[in-house]
Amino acid sequence: MSKLMKSGKTKDLYLNDDGTYTFFLKDDATGKDGVFDPGENQVGLSIPGLGRESLRLTTYFFKLLEREDVPTCFVKSDLDNVSMTVEYAELFGNGLEFICRRLAGGSFLRRYGEYSKKGDYLNFLVEVTLKNDASGDPLITCDSLVELGIMSLHTYEKCKTLTKRATKIITKDLASMGLDLADIKFEFGKVGKNIVMIDEISAGSMRVYKQGRLLPPMELAKILLDKET
Repeated sequence: MSKLMKSGKTKDLYLNDDGTYTFFLKDDATGKDGVFDPGENQVGLSIPGLGRESLRLTTYFFKLLEREDVPTCFVKSDLDNVSMTVEYAELFGNGLEFICRRLAGGSFLRRYGEYSKKGDYLNFLVEVTLKNDASGDPLITCDSLVELGIMSLHTYEKCKTLTKRATKIITKDLASMGLDLADIKFEFGKVGKNIVMIDEISAGSMRVYKQGRLLPPMELAKILLDKET
């Protein structure tokens, strides 16, 4: 018998009897005024079939990363029930997002537009934000993470390294399909003593362009999953 632990913006989380967790993905997407934006922290629209495609993409990316020795929480996915079973992972604080930026855009430009313009190359720049909708997912520095006891310097460096490595793997994979990754966000947790990638990696986790045009979630899913078949 599974127990509902959390109902989130884009998925619900259940605890299973064996200690694993199951995500049920929704058709809701982050954005504003009906426009998709992975950088927003509110539900802005609903796209029929998005939950299933997000699950397929997450399965695709987690398997890709695991083949390249990037550890994840992934156990299995169930397309019929639009769900994914994962190992229990201990969060850092109340949750963090590691964002890797290749091209300037989104909130980065809103903060640093005085020094950068859209599309500037950022060389796999890593930023960290707290998962806190009420505060707008604020940026947090490495020093603050350590001072507040959220994670050690060693753990931060490990997560940063995994973030860059995973971004480079996904960038190469997307480039093979003529796609350009602008930025992507990951989450990490601890399974025992091991740091692993958690949550999901889907269209809502990244900005991807094709010939200068931002791809909406369903179009991105179709391109990637057509490749798989």
